[in-house]
Amino acid sequence: MVALDIGSPAARFEVGEWPDLTNAQSRAAMTPTAVRAMMTLADIWGLTIRQIGDLLGGIPASTWHSWKANPPAELSVDQLTRVSLLLGMFTALHVLHAGPIANTWIALPNSNRIFAGRSPLQAMIDGGIPAMAEVRALLDGRRGGL
Repeated sequence: MVALDIGSPAARFEVGEWPDLTNAQSRAAMTPTAVRAMMTLADIWGLTIRQIGDLLGGIPASTWHSWKANPPAELSVDQLTRVSLLLGMFTALHVLHAGPIANTWIALPNSNRIFAGRSPLQAMIDGGIPAMAEVRALLDGRRGGL
């Protein structure tokens, strides 16, 4: 199994330079890495094709399958945002949990009020980017000791 890089910033509070997502060249430069990362993440998390499509904003299964052989020239701002949120969750989960729970937490029913008994995965599919951002914030808060 290929692991995703979950390294930390080089320095405390380092953010780096924000990419210009309004620039097509910036999006095109990030797209191949984002698609490969999503393929790896989908495999690690055991996501179905439908779940992947839903998490990426409703892409059809045929589109996902075609991306495996021929990634798109550029993802949309929406899609890159979704990938970024998901990768941040993956990182946070691996900081918070040792062992298999880091990769299965996303699909387990959760009693936290924001999930209402659903799995974080289902909550994000139902709620889109706002739910994804809230799950990411929850995990980052826990990671920071909140």
